[in-house]
Amino acid sequence: MELKQVIVVRTDLKLPKGKMSAQAAHAAVEAVLRSDEHLVTNWRKAGMKKVVLKVKDDKELIRYFQDAKDKGLTAAMITDAGRTIVLPGTMTCIAIGPDDEDKIDEITGTLTMMG
Repeated sequence: MELKQVIVVRTDLKLPKGKMSAQAAHAAVEAVLRSDEHLVTNWRKAGMKKVVLKVKDDKELIRYFQDAKDKGLTAAMITDAGRTIVLPGTMTCIAIGPDDEDKIDEITGTLTMMG
């Protein structure tokens, strides 16, 4: 079983690269903190594979978040504090996993990578 984590970011917000990177980091860390310790240990030993994908808006973001939760995967939704670029409470991204790559791909396999 290969393990990975996926971070899904909204493109409609047109976040600057630094802001987007910070939001993705928040999501990645939060999902790891919520994850099964055994999965995290094995994922770390395997190199901590991560993929950053994109969705067009908050509706898609919520859909992928809910799909992950419904399938029993650890997922973290990040809402911004609103101190810089977006309004307080804006959903910016999610992280799913780390978990079995095949399980995550069942949910996010059709999404494209952030360019």
